[in-house]
Amino acid sequence: MAIPDAGTSTIDVAFIEAFKSNVIHLCQQKPSRLRSTVETMTVKAEIANVERIGAQEAVEKTTRHTPTPILDVEHSRRRFPMQDYQWADLIDEEDEIRMLISPKSEYARSGAWAMNRQYDNLIIDALGGDSTDGEGVAVPLPATQKLSSAGGLTLDGVIAAKELLDANEVDPDNRFMVVNSKAMSDMLGTTEVTSSDFNSVKALVQGSFDTWLGFKWIQTELLPANTLYAYHKSGMRLGIGRDVSTRIDKRPDVSYATQVYLAFTAGATRVEEEKVVEISVA
Repeated sequence: MAIPDAGTSTIDVAFIEAFKSNVIHLCQQKPSRLRSTVETMTVKAEIANVERIGAQEAVEKTTRHTPTPILDVEHSRRRFPMQDYQWADLIDEEDEIRMLISPKSEYARSGAWAMNRQYDNLIIDALGGDSTDGEGVAVPLPATQKLSSAGGLTLDGVIAAKELLDANEVDPDNRFMVVNSKAMSDMLGTTEVTSSDFNSVKALVQGSFDTWLGFKWIQTELLPANTLYAYHKSGMRLGIGRDVSTRIDKRPDVSYATQVYLAFTAGATRVEEEKVVEISVA
């Protein structure tokens, strides 16, 4: 039995370690930041329906044995289609030979991050876009749910969003403020955020903050330009028909290259306009 050449083995190991240390994923948002901020539901159909029950006030009973009042509580619906998304790339056998180790896991990781961002894009599109009622009629976010904060996000702008949700009797728990890096910087320059006299969280030390004025703050650069959102978790719905699945297969039709393939089926909608506030910071 031939003894392996020690020098060659060492060189191979060196090449492998060099490849590992030089695999760099470029800057990108990796986890989904918004999926946990909305309610989710499993959908086994092409169209998802969310049933809405309205409010109705109690009626006074003025005498004994009065007829039972039928109050006819409003019942409405939001509906949204399920959409398919996919991501794929090929790795030639020659690539794997030259690299000495398989890059499949790194490609799969990159694809998973892309799918996470797509979930967030679905939610963002639903926050400010038209929802659809049970009759198929588009329901825009009304002007009464839109605010402006000139020159960037300000304390007054955040308070105005809070006041609007409060006035709509939106539950104080599970409120979120989704901002970009510019808006986060605006708030970190606000005395009420950074001063320990106003805030127990040392925002200047951390460079960010988690919860303030009743909102959990989420930062993402996927938002439309100059647009931020404040909302309650129950005001949004994410329907998942099939969560992200990953396949890694040989493709005989492309010289037996390895295909890394990811896919999911989902959709999102705004359930209740009163629970979503759009803030323009242009």
